[in-house]
Amino acid sequence: MLSQTLFKLGPYNVCLWNIILLAIIFFTSIILRRVIHRFLRRYLKSANIRVEGRGLTWLKLISQSIYILAFYIAIISFNINNEDVTFTDFLDFNIIETRKFTLSFYHILVIFAVFFGARMLLNIVKIYISKKFRNKPNFNAGTEFIYVQIAKYVIYVFAILISLKAVEIDLSLLITGSLGIFVGIGLGLQDVFKDMFSGFVLLFEGNVRVGDIVEISNGGKSDAIVAKILKINVRTTQIETREGNVLILPNSKLTQEYVENWSHGSDLSRFMIKVSVAYGTDCELVSRLLKQAALAHPKVRKSEPVEARLSNFGNNGLELDLVFWADQSWDINLHKSEIRFEIDRLFRQYEIVIPFPQSTIHFADNTILK
Repeated sequence: MLSQTLFKLGPYNVCLWNIILLAIIFFTSIILRRVIHRFLRRYLKSANIRVEGRGLTWLKLISQSIYILAFYIAIISFNINNEDVTFTDFLDFNIIETRKFTLSFYHILVIFAVFFGARMLLNIVKIYISKKFRNKPNFNAGTEFIYVQIAKYVIYVFAILISLKAVEIDLSLLITGSLGIFVGIGLGLQDVFKDMFSGFVLLFEGNVRVGDIVEISNGGKSDAIVAKILKINVRTTQIETREGNVLILPNSKLTQEYVENWSHGSDLSRFMIKVSVAYGTDCELVSRLLKQAALAHPKVRKSEPVEARLSNFGNNGLELDLVFWADQSWDINLHKSEIRFEIDRLFRQYEIVIPFPQSTIHFADNTILK
């Protein structure tokens, strides 16, 4: 019963025994990988060896190699009921065979090995880049991310080309035969290619990096967005707003819109809070109180001038601007709110009235209604 052939896998007759063995082999490989990974972690920790970053990557490389051995043992296990079939016969078995194209298990194994090797190589490159950047005093996580992304794209592009070459596909004929399709795709996906090109511009120029805080304008059509850059991909960029929402923007928005990078250049920036007071109020007192409220906040730079300006004679009262300097901060709106609370407290203490909009209506009989 257990030895009865259920189906064929290439040259192998597959029975219930084979399926049971495959399940045992792969289940065992998963358990063994976790055990080895945990053992190495504990050993390195007991030896006071750092297991974060590069050390953790090496642990993954070692533990994941278990799957290669498990795959080979799984194929050999088919020989329990296929004694006359060798591993070479399995590799040479053609899954697809036409006049111009042949696909065998050997080709699949090569493709798998190429991409597994590409992943291993990428992990090694990550270790090398991490070692180069983190030893520098001016370490920047955004720059490290850019180099890792570029290495990732280059490695996987070469992996795809090598895989196509392994299955003996003529790339020149493929490109020539698909030229018309590529033209049609290019016309239909202009925005996609524009975003991809913008992605490479962002990665290579480095004007916007992971971890930067940026203010994205929309040409005045809507309020500017202040956000933190989480991840830059080839076509899209992930940002986190102050509300904690994660937005996915096309890369072209960051290259074509007006973007102010708060993380570049000077840490200081000038901020403004607008205030209105009733007509007849002592402006000198208001000016002194506004400066006092700003200077009382710990985030306001005391070495820079704090000014209170009378900006306009408004319809409802005197309009003043409180101007101060502070660090470009993710929480600047919270800091401005705290200064406004202090202004309101001081105005109440000194009985300074903040006017509200009101209108006066004159009737024909000289009656005035307010």
